[in-house]
Amino acid sequence: MDNSDKIIEQIKESLKKCQPFLEQDGGGVELVIVDFENKIIEVRFLGNCIACPLSIMTLRAGIERLLLMDFPDFNRVELAKTEKFLG
Repeated sequence: MDNSDKIIEQIKESLKKCQPFLEQDGGGVELVIVDFENKIIEVRFLGNCIACPLSIMTLRAGIERLLLMDFPDFNRVELAKTEKFLG
């Protein structure tokens, strides 16, 4: 396992911290892409989070804040624009 694979696994573990809060409302989040070159983490909302009018607030104030504290080398967290999935 190289360093980028380790970072991907660590990001997945960090996202698990958010899951209980999202699951309370019937939603969730998953990692889609880690762009090491541009320092961007892309995630996808699941369930009720997909259509929630507060999802951008959840992304910025919750998920992005958490991930950037845990991974300060990254610049931002975005909603994925692709179907590629890191599972």
